[in-house]
Parts: sequence; C-alpha cells; structure tokens
Amino acid sequence: MAFSSLRKRFLGPDGSPDPDPPVYVGDAELRSSDSTPHAEAIESKPHPHAVSTDEKTKSQGSATVIGPEDDQIADDDPVLRDIPWQVRRIVSLHDDPTLPNLTFRYFLLTVIFVAPGAFLSQMSHFRTTYAPYSVFFVQIASNYVGLWLAKILPSKFVKLPFSKFGFNLNPGPWSTKEHVLVTISAASGATYNLAYSPIAMSELYFDTVIHPAIAIFFMWAVVWIGYSYAAIARQFLLYDPQYPWFSALCQTALFETQKKQNVAPSPVSRKQMRVFFSVLLFIILWQFLPEYVFPMLGSLAFLCWVAPRNATANFLGSGFGGMSFLNLSLDWSNLSNLSNSNSLFVTPFWTQFLIFSAFVVNCWILLPAAKWGSLGQWKHGLMSNRLFTVDGDSYPIDDLITPQVGFNETAYAEVGPIYVSTQVLWNTFFDYASYTSALAWIAVFGYPQIKATVEKLRARRQARGRETIHDQYNDQLNILQRSYKEVPWWWYTILFLVSFVVIITIVATGHLYIPVYTVFVAMATGAVMVVPLGWLYALSNFQLPIGTTNELLYGLMVNAVGGHKSPAGATVYSSIAGDAWYRAQLMLQDQKIGHYMHVAPRAVFFSQIFGSFIGIPINYGVIRWVLNTKSEYLNGNKVDPTHQWTGQDLSSALRTGVQYVLVGPQRLFAQDQFSVLPYGFLAGALVPLLIYTLHRVFPRARFDLWNSTVFFSGLSNFYGNISTGYTSSIIGGFVVMFWAYRYKYDLWARYNYLLAAAFDAGFNFNMLLIFLFFGSGKVITMPHWWGNNADSVDRCFALDS
Repeated sequence: MAFSSLRKRFLGPDGSPDPDPPVYVGDAELRSSDSTPHAEAIESKPHPHAVSTDEKTKSQGSATVIGPEDDQIADDDPVLRDIPWQVRRIVSLHDDPTLPNLTFRYFLLTVIFVAPGAFLSQMSHFRTTYAPYSVFFVQIASNYVGLWLAKILPSKFVKLPFSKFGFNLNPGPWSTKEHVLVTISAASGATYNLAYSPIAMSELYFDTVIHPAIAIFFMWAVVWIGYSYAAIARQFLLYDPQYPWFSALCQTALFETQKKQNVAPSPVSRKQMRVFFSVLLFIILWQFLPEYVFPMLGSLAFLCWVAPRNATANFLGSGFGGMSFLNLSLDWSNLSNLSNSNSLFVTPFWTQFLIFSAFVVNCWILLPAAKWGSLGQWKHGLMSNRLFTVDGDSYPIDDLITPQVGFNETAYAEVGPIYVSTQVLWNTFFDYASYTSALAWIAVFGYPQIKATVEKLRARRQARGRETIHDQYNDQLNILQRSYKEVPWWWYTILFLVSFVVIITIVATGHLYIPVYTVFVAMATGAVMVVPLGWLYALSNFQLPIGTTNELLYGLMVNAVGGHKSPAGATVYSSIAGDAWYRAQLMLQDQKIGHYMHVAPRAVFFSQIFGSFIGIPINYGVIRWVLNTKSEYLNGNKVDPTHQWTGQDLSSALRTGVQYVLVGPQRLFAQDQFSVLPYGFLAGALVPLLIYTLHRVFPRARFDLWNSTVFFSGLSNFYGNISTGYTSSIIGGFVVMFWAYRYKYDLWARYNYLLAAAFDAGFNFNMLLIFLFFGSGKVITMPHWWGNNADSVDRCFALDS
C-alpha cells in the first residue's frame, strides 16, 4: 500500500473528487444583528465590492459574484451570508482536496525549521537579550525551500523497510497545504516550553536535579494538556464563521498571496509581494535606528525637550518611567502587542480604543493622583514593581528562604511585611477583576452563541454520526471542509489521558513540588477558562494573561495545608494551569488557519502534535546545556562578563514564588495596603452585568463594545518601565482599522494584513540580526551620542519616578 493511499484513508476521502461537485446549499441559519454583540464592530458596514483579490468579479444585476469565471458565487448567496466581509476578501472560497499535505517534504522541512526555533527560543529565556524566531520567518523561508525541493528531488517511490507502506520523495509541485502544515508545526515546536522554570529553578536554587526523562515527559504533558483542551473550545469557536480569529486571518492573507504567486502569478499578486518585501526590508533596516543606533526614536518626549531639567515636566513627558503625555514613539517594538493586543494592523479598532482608554486612565489620571494627590497610603516606588520594606528599601526576599526551603519566620519578623507601590496595587486589583470579568462577560453577552452551539452538539449526538459539525454550518468554508474527515473526540481524549497520567505520576511520586490535588484544580480552572478566553481572543484579538490569578490560587491552597512550601511549586502549577489555556488558544488559532486554507483537520492535528514532539526534546537539551555551562552566572555566584546570562526570568519567578508560597496570600491580605485587592474579583463579576443592563436599555449606544475584560486588563498593565507607544499606536490604529477600513476598503483589504505580516516579520528579523551581530558573543554597545544619551535616552534628565 502506498503512503498516499494510507494518507487518503487517514484524511479522507478516497479517490478524486467529482469534476463537477454538487453545490451544498442548506437552510442557512439566519442571525439577527444582535446575535453576535461584536458583529457590527467586526464587520463595520457591508462592502458590496469586497471580493477575493485573486478572483474575477462581475456584476449580475445588483449582486456581486465571487470566484473564477467558471464557478462564481454571488455575494448574496446563502453560502456567503454568514462569512464576514474581510474574510471573504482574503480567504479562497474554492479548494482542491487532492493536493498533497503530509509528504516527505513536509517532514523534512518541519525538522529543519523547528530545531533552530526550539533552540533559540528556549535559550533566550536564560538571557538578557532575546533572539526572536518568528513564525513569519518560517512562513516565508519554507515556501522558497519547498519550491526548491520540488525542483531538485527525484520523483522516486521509497518503500519503508519491513512494511508494505512507502512514500514518494517528490509527489509533484510544492503544495500550499504542505506549506501551511510546515508553518503550523513550527508554531507548535519552534518555541520555548513553560515548564522550563521549575526544571531550572530546582537545580539552580535548591540543588535538586530533575531526571531528564521526567523533565521531558512533563514538558510534553503540559503542552498536550493544553492541546487536548482545544477540543472543548473548538466546538464553540472554530467552525462558526462569525469568529474571525484576526491573527489567523493575518497569516492566511500571506499564505493566499504566496499561493497566487506560486501557482498563477497575476499583476495584483506580483504587486502585493513587491509591497510585502519592500516593507519587510524597510522595517528590518529602520529598526536598527530605535533599537541600536538612535534609541531616542523610541520615546519622543516633547515636554522633556522643552524643559529637560524640570522634574515635573520630565515625569509628565517621559515614556521610560513617566506618564508619556504628549509622547510619541517610532519604535515598532513599542507599538506592537501593547497590553497583549497584537498588531495595530490586525486588532479591531474598538479593542485598540479600549486599550488606549485604559492607558489614559492609568497614566494620565491615576499616576498623577498617586504622585501628587492622596491616592495610596504608601508613597514609595510609584514607578517600580519591586518588593520593598516599609522604608522603601529593596526587600531581601532571599532571606525568607531557609536552607530546608521553608519560610524563615524570624527573618520575616525582623525585616517586616512586604510593601509594593500604589501602581502595583491597582494593577493587581484590575488583574483580578479581568479574570472574573471574562467569565461574567461571556455569561451575559455570549450566551446566545454558546446556547446555539450546545444545541448543535445535542443534534449531532442524536444523529449518531450521520451528521458532522460541518453539516450544521452552511457557509462555503464549512462546505469545503466536508471533503475531509473531522478529528474525532477520542483523539483528544487519549491525548488528555496520556498527559494526565504522566503529570499525576510525576507529582504523586514526589518528583515535583506540588500536592496532587492542586493538579486537579489547575486542570479544572483551565477547562473553565478556555472557552471564555478563547471567545474573547477570537472576537477581539486580545489575549488575557491569567498568571497572577493562578499564582494566587496556588498560594491559597498550599498555605491552607502543611508541607509543599517550595517556591518552585508555583511555577509547576502555573505551567499546568497556564498551558491549559495558552496552548489551547495557540492550537485553536492554527486550526483556524487550517480551516481558512482548507487543510484536512486530521493533518493539522498531526502537524501540531508532531511539531511539539520534536521541539520539546530540543528545549530540554538547551536547558541541560545552559545549566551545565552557565549555572554559576544564573544563580549569581559569578558575574557574567557579557551581562547576558542573567536568568532574570527565573529570579523573577523565584520572587513571585516566595511572595505567594512562603509569605502567602493570607499574610499579604492581612495588611491594610493589600486588603482591598480581593474585591477586584467582585468588581470584575459585577461590571459586565451593569454594562449588559445598559446595553439592553440603550441598544443603539453600543455598550456591548465596552468590554470590561479588555479594559480591566489594560489597567492591570504596569507602565513603570515603558509607557510610550500608546499614542502612536492609537493614531496608527485609527488610520488603518477605522479610516482606511471604512473609506478605502479595497486598498485596505488588499494590503492591510500583508503589511501586518511585513511589519512583524521585519521587526523579528531585525531583532535576530541585532542579537547575532551585537549580542550573541561579545556584547557590542552603541557609542553614546545626542540620540543615545548615557543619562537619559529620551533626554528627561530630571526624571524622578
């Protein structure tokens, strides 16, 4: 049996599709304008001219038709009615199920591109400077390598030894589906692993070496727990076309443009690629200025230019330790991914507006109220997120750890309680509020969609396998996916059970630092949060960080019982609970790319597991190499002459572990300064109910766009180090996602997501080049000059934070 035959049996269907496939047009589910609260924000107004750029359009009466001349689809056809306009313009509405996907070229390129990414990404978490490995790099480079392999590899059938299976080294032209799967595998495997923290901390700080097999299996398990949880949310968020998943749409735009250029180059596709590579090159070169040569461009503090020695003007204007008032930034690193919102080219304008509003409240209202007003009882270190003593000195957190890795009560009594700045207090308050707000928001605003999905689940169960989820949605994208077999539930169940058994076995045998019952809590909280947070991300492109709440919950649990007081335990718990959501979100996003690019769901699932399978042992190899060769620098016994091997992420995790595990939430909340923080959970639960009531009373006011989860999370962001970029970002977001989207839609639809990919890829390329040229070996610093002042980069010389 040939490998291609096995692949067809695995992915379905057998044989080639009919040359004239039947058109599936069912009774599409009609949806009112308020069935999806964010529909208007996502789609703005209909664009009758919005069609795919690689397809010809003709007018037939009052309707626009989409598709090639021999297979056109009118925009008022029921199969397009539920697909958002920007999705129709980008995603191809036609598919060829016979294109190759899991080929020899796929496996070869996956190994080639996953290995360096897993190495660089993991190594960077031990260093001061970061070596980025962008998925856009893989998406660009793998396409050209795949085209090259299709030219040079022989079309030779290779039989696997001792089996009846085999494969062809070169099954034909380079396929877009191979390209997509290589990129998805890299997104899964060419990254760092969250479980590195407890593995490294136990050896660096507590002289406990975790066995390599235990470490690798634990790293696999925490990732695959998250992947298995994607099965919960995918039923709600993946197939419904009204969930656009904007980051997935951005990558899809680049895939589609590359596909046109590979298969049938047109003047439009050639121009798109010229624009993409021109912008890519420009950003690569430009970023050398703010990142290395001319860092003043990162914070253009106009008030500091007027009064460089005035402390008040400096605090108002500085973007590096001040309020960033009348401050602009020309550094893409300061404009992209503000408050976890991703690129301004991708994130909806209403999300960007909420984030900017939170910045205004935080920096332009709360900060001056705390610095010059009566907000806050303890006035030290407003712009610092460190731990302090009552006198404002740095808290000696390491003194609280006994040689037996316990809590030093004597040292705590001598030093006194922990204090934090007023800004950190309201950051923590709103961090807690955002957590419960996510749950309350989906309960009131997302109920119609969740209810409809549950009804579909029940209908499929009653159909007993005669109906798939693609049969329940009658849009063109789901119709095309009916050609492929869906991933069955039991695949995810096996993945979960294997990961669960591995984690429970490791924890129960005492190889990690947490009690067994906390594993169940971590997995339960992950299961509860995956749908609300995925729902938020699918609609808003906003990813909610939940690490603080996870650490608080673990601290409450372990301080309620005896034992298990190692600070490393907090990182073990966060690895499990955090990846339950983060990896599920990443898997869903990549599966949405597969959905948009019409790739077999089983092939996508396999590519995600395969990528992580080969990437994680490389992650561990890097951890082992770093601990064997750089441990004296990382634990502080010696000073690294390059100031690179600092392990600052690990030392920060140690401080957090001491704070929540040894000192404990009970001691913290007993202090007057911290006593208000638990009320953040109550505020987060109540505010969505208030907004929902206002939305019901005043539906035309669009209160449903004032998502309290995004706003609270923006308020939880710490602005003490960098506060610049928000004004520049909202200006750019207004131009791109508001003005151009509404008034220059043709231009926007053709180039916007390509520009997003070019900006992000260019920035990551530049950071990699800076790392290789100036930071990988001997650190080479830029000489100081007017644009790189040694005392203050943004020339705020009297800044007193």
